[in-house]
Amino acid sequence: MTTGWGFPDFDDHEGVHLFTDPASGLRAVIAVHSTKLGPAGGGCRFWHYADSNEAITDALRLSRGMSFKNAMAGLPMGGGKGVVLADANRTKTPAMLKAFGRAIDSLGGHYVTAEDVGMSDTDMVTISTETKFVTGLPVASGRAGGNPGPSTALGVYLGVKAAAKRGLGADSMKGVHVAIQGVGSVGGGLAELLAKDGAKLTLADVDADRAAALAKALGADVVPTEEILSIAADIVSPNALGATLTEQSIATIQAKVIAGGANNQLATREDGWRVHARGITYAPDYVINAGGIINVCLEYMGQGDRAEVEARIHKIPDRLNEVWDESDRTGEPSSAVADMIAKRLIGRG
Repeated sequence: MTTGWGFPDFDDHEGVHLFTDPASGLRAVIAVHSTKLGPAGGGCRFWHYADSNEAITDALRLSRGMSFKNAMAGLPMGGGKGVVLADANRTKTPAMLKAFGRAIDSLGGHYVTAEDVGMSDTDMVTISTETKFVTGLPVASGRAGGNPGPSTALGVYLGVKAAAKRGLGADSMKGVHVAIQGVGSVGGGLAELLAKDGAKLTLADVDADRAAALAKALGADVVPTEEILSIAADIVSPNALGATLTEQSIATIQAKVIAGGANNQLATREDGWRVHARGITYAPDYVINAGGIINVCLEYMGQGDRAEVEARIHKIPDRLNEVWDESDRTGEPSSAVADMIAKRLIGRG
């Protein structure tokens, strides 16, 4: 990895673009990691950061993850990410979104956006008034595209079941205890699917009321967010923001499996080795959570329908097993193995 420009997460990115629009208040970062396989596809995150360097670091890490995610999912897209810096009140206006659309358009198709944390398909409609390089737009029933959250949740659900089989020897999720960190669009959708299978669920979310409401509906338990990773569960499923798997948190994990939809779950590469050393089955995040980008990529390309999206999402367990098999053969952590495979696919191996 090239650690140029004072950012350790700079990884020979093709471009890192900073935008301001005083009239609308827009401050944004667009990081293009690779266009080897196609335009740099990746959602836009709307988030309040303590400082602008944190926003740049997030864009760098997330865009690299998108290169790897799209490659591992067999999609004709490279990796990029947009970050719009929100103020403390999370003020978002149509003028700001339109300005971001113009910023995207200025890159001439090198970056294609979609919704991520803090953004919606309605926001994508506003952005699309200024650029055609956008996906994740509302679509008719049965078509590929629209809100990627349910597609991500489906892929994570299938990946959790594959990880349960691999790490626990479980042929069914009935009675398997899953601790879910974050119950937004992805974590909440995952919880609903697992509840139908009879899994035992414990939930946590920074929005305690949201966690409590979902737990009541599903017959699940609730714990504070600071306790969810360390409870006595079979599987821990991170579905909130990234970097929750640290040297400190990994040491407290009692579960035998980690499988969730959050991006950049490992705070550092060394943490992948720490998980591996503890004998925990780990589902690399950008492999298990590719359902959403599969959905919006097919929408952008104008290919396939909902059935095609789901057929591709159902291949996620096969990719996970490929990673785990190579990890078993080489003794390398699954996180490192996934990186090696993805780098080969984008010509950086």
